[in-house]
Amino acid sequence: MQESKRQKQVGQQVQQELSDIFQRMGFNMTDGGMISIATVRMTPDLLEARVYLSMFQIKDTAEMINRIKERAGEIRKDLGNRMSKQLRRIPELSFFLDDTLDYVFKMEELFKKINDNPNTPLK
Repeated sequence: MQESKRQKQVGQQVQQELSDIFQRMGFNMTDGGMISIATVRMTPDLLEARVYLSMFQIKDTAEMINRIKERAGEIRKDLGNRMSKQLRRIPELSFFLDDTLDYVFKMEELFKKINDNPNTPLK
């Protein structure tokens, strides 16, 4: 199902505010790596925000997601303080790992193999 215009607008606003919150909390640069918010997808009723996090050079991504989930209440409270004028109800936050970059790197590697050896089967 395609997102409505309102879902996209609210998602972009939530993404901007969460980026600010993450920076203030110190999540954007941690353990020698970087965390950024790749995208935010809102449910049609705007009561849940699915936040996709992109992690660069983070050794244990699952542990980092758990650390963020542990502080989800605090993050949601900050979000509520910032967006109380725009939204009646502040959405519940669900955090997921965005593996788009990993997929892109894998595809580039496969294309490079194809260009280097066009007659070799791929594995």
